[in-house]
Amino acid sequence: MSSSSAMVRILIKGGKVVNDDCTQEADVYIENGIIQQVGKELMIPGGAKVIDASGKLVLPGGIDTSVHLEESFMNATTVDDFYSGTKAALAGGTTMVIGHVLPEKNESLLEAYEKCRHSADSKACCDYALHIGVTWWGPKVRAEMEKLVRDKGVNSFQMFMAYKDMFMLRDSELFQVLQHCKDIGAIARVHAENGELVSEGAKEALDLGISGPEGIEISRPEELEAEATHRAITIANRAHCPIYLVNVSSMSAGDVVATAKMQGKVVHGETTTAHTVLNGMQYYHQDWSHAAAHVTVPPLRLDPNTPNFLMSLLGNDTLNVVGSDHRPFTVKQKAMGKDDFTKIPHGLPGIQDRMSVIWEKGVIGGKMDENRFVAVTSSNAAKIYNLYPRKGRIIPGADADVVVWDPEGSKIISVENQVQGGDINPYEGLRCHGVPIVTISRGRLVYENGMFTCAEGSGKFCPLRTFPDYLYKKMVQREKVLEIPVLKKGNIIEKVEGWLKINQSCTNLS
Repeated sequence: MSSSSAMVRILIKGGKVVNDDCTQEADVYIENGIIQQVGKELMIPGGAKVIDASGKLVLPGGIDTSVHLEESFMNATTVDDFYSGTKAALAGGTTMVIGHVLPEKNESLLEAYEKCRHSADSKACCDYALHIGVTWWGPKVRAEMEKLVRDKGVNSFQMFMAYKDMFMLRDSELFQVLQHCKDIGAIARVHAENGELVSEGAKEALDLGISGPEGIEISRPEELEAEATHRAITIANRAHCPIYLVNVSSMSAGDVVATAKMQGKVVHGETTTAHTVLNGMQYYHQDWSHAAAHVTVPPLRLDPNTPNFLMSLLGNDTLNVVGSDHRPFTVKQKAMGKDDFTKIPHGLPGIQDRMSVIWEKGVIGGKMDENRFVAVTSSNAAKIYNLYPRKGRIIPGADADVVVWDPEGSKIISVENQVQGGDINPYEGLRCHGVPIVTISRGRLVYENGMFTCAEGSGKFCPLRTFPDYLYKKMVQREKVLEIPVLKKGNIIEKVEGWLKINQSCTNLS
């Protein structure tokens, strides 16, 4: 596709425009990569390509907040790079992805970032941004976080309470990182599992002769996620830092998040497509390859009510975002753990299927309406990562990242016809009602009725600004309440009474 393609004029006629807060019948006119007009009977210049959206919905392009592309992990490299992965995203109605950079222990965060940018810039077909993993802690990491925020357009960092001896931070280190995130206005993403007890659980399972994929669930019970979730929120509250919990996978962890929100703590949660659809009985499948294909962390949960529960939490805003956590491996790569479940690479594909699967299980399943669907797949991510309303909303002046969605259309998911890489699809055979028929990225028609017109490297890196209001506004208000009043007499009783008033005010914050 030529670089002049961004100048193409597009008129989407006859559809219903769906934002996170309203639905309206309106036409959408796009020019120079920007949405220029939204309304009825628009006055537009000639020569526009007209897309008939009668009977269709016009949605903001999806934003996938968690993808792993070209990543080496557990002695395996994901089978999608930034070209094949972002191409698959566009086919599924996602127009922006946020990828992970996970430095090795003692590796420079800046060098890991630059290495990823070098590869991604020449391959990405859609807009992208990057999370940087804080996989170790020290003065160098602190300084590099500041530089990444100030000079490199990074506004989010991911910390791990799991992966002992690999990525895991101790509580004191996590506390210091969260304090630093607050000071520089970054988004603190935390993977919450009790890494120490997970490690002990894995040893116990292997000692008992449990070596198959079921060991992943046995060694990582949901109480270890719930405990770590509570601990992460407690540490963040002490650090006065908003916290964003990733991969929320269980009912008990979801309850912890809900309770914290009711207490007025600044907590946001992200779950994954897989956790809202699949359950852990997959690990007991008689076909080892099938069972291993579903190994991810935290594991899918045995309780069959869990996916329904998590989808309900997305529907009622206890959880805010659903990402694919796309980390695809082949059957052969998974087989590295044939005799030891701790060596099965963790990860599932899903970058292409996220939108349709959530529509099927969330909207068709009665857990959310089309506006909430837009919120959890696009708008909330845009707000959290400081992209809104440039992305995540269809209004004049926004980037022309637009999807024409057919709510009556359907498809059967299969590894045979997927664009994403790999020879495994956990949603194999699932019929989804609700499919993208046209995807527009920055005003470029990149996907239409199964045909691609996107060029490798045509996507752009999106620098992200710090201190997003969606996270920090409430925190600023809390800080005002938490300020200790200056007492002239210095009487200890007055100080105690002051604290009691402050604590009562904090309890009433919601």
